[in-house]
Amino acid sequence: MSYDPAPIGDFPSTTENEALKDIIRQRIAAAGAITFREFMALALYHPRHGYYCSARQKMGREGDYLTSPEVHPVFGWLVGKQLAQMWELSGRPQPFTIVEMGPGSGALARDIIDWSRRHAPEFFAALEYRLVEVSDVLAARQQRSVQEVDERLEKAAWLPSLEAIPESSVVGCMLSNELVDAFPVHRVSVRGARHRLRELYVTWRHGRFRERLGPPSTRALRRYFRRLGLLPGTGCLAEVNLDAFDWVKTVARVLSRGFVITFDYGGPADQLYAPWRRQGTLLCFYQHNPSADPYARIGRQDMTSHVDFTSLVQAAQAAGLETLGLTSQARFLTAMGIGGALARAAQDELPLEEYFARRRGVNELLDPAGLGRVQVLIQSKGIGAPQLLGLLPG
Repeated sequence: MSYDPAPIGDFPSTTENEALKDIIRQRIAAAGAITFREFMALALYHPRHGYYCSARQKMGREGDYLTSPEVHPVFGWLVGKQLAQMWELSGRPQPFTIVEMGPGSGALARDIIDWSRRHAPEFFAALEYRLVEVSDVLAARQQRSVQEVDERLEKAAWLPSLEAIPESSVVGCMLSNELVDAFPVHRVSVRGARHRLRELYVTWRHGRFRERLGPPSTRALRRYFRRLGLLPGTGCLAEVNLDAFDWVKTVARVLSRGFVITFDYGGPADQLYAPWRRQGTLLCFYQHNPSADPYARIGRQDMTSHVDFTSLVQAAQAAGLETLGLTSQARFLTAMGIGGALARAAQDELPLEEYFARRRGVNELLDPAGLGRVQVLIQSKGIGAPQLLGLLPG
């Protein structure tokens, strides 16, 4: 394999996770260089030393990043309200199975179950909640969270992977929140007058990780951009999330009838691969501080990249899912009645501290520069195209 002579980057090593660094260096020594996708997969998902498999606090205000369920339970309450309508539109099946993939802290599952028990008892009776989690550490945390509202775990159960679910066995909803943006990605760049697609590889020399461009490791990268009918701007770095295709195929395979709700950061392909986006969308997070350096704090920091919703929708449609709508989280929550939730808090004469906590949470969830810009993709299978509350025009 031939590499371009000049490295893309030259990064000092960190001493924070020497065991994981050794594993990565051994992979590089055996192969000469590894794709960035392989590096990211090891850094995040190595079964012993990877970021998501460690015992370190990751989510929440005391962790590295904050997702919507950790902001305030009102997020989960409104998602629960949407799920209850989906149950009605599905013909009130018994059971109605929610499969949450990448459940994080367990806060979303807790709040959906809690809202259903208190406000939709018939839906609650039909509810069956399944959490798909690869990390034993996170699964234990999720269990503690869910037990706050379901002490005996009568509604919830855990699965190690989507592959553990039989084909066409789910009638209900496949749900994820900020999952797809954490899948390992290939990083590519277009170079030269001939606009050649090159891939970024990671090497190790003189005590440092270095990046070099080489030929694409798989033909799927060229096919990806051929389907889109575009390329990243010349000289730009860009991410390609091929794992998202396998994921959505599996989601469609296990869903017999029902819905898919995907909350994630991202946008259409023409924006993600625009010529002005010189460094792509890859970001790392450590104690809520963003960074563009994936080689610092290996195994101690999160890594994400924006989801290409154009390609995800195309793959989902090819797998048999029908797209009902793509909207922002701010519009979705507004359509679901988040303003009314705040008004009721005032009318119910909640303690002042709780009222202000809810108001702060609502503002944070709707912030167009923050969580409000998360995208919400809703799809269906075997249901047709019903009008959903969360997709009503504002």
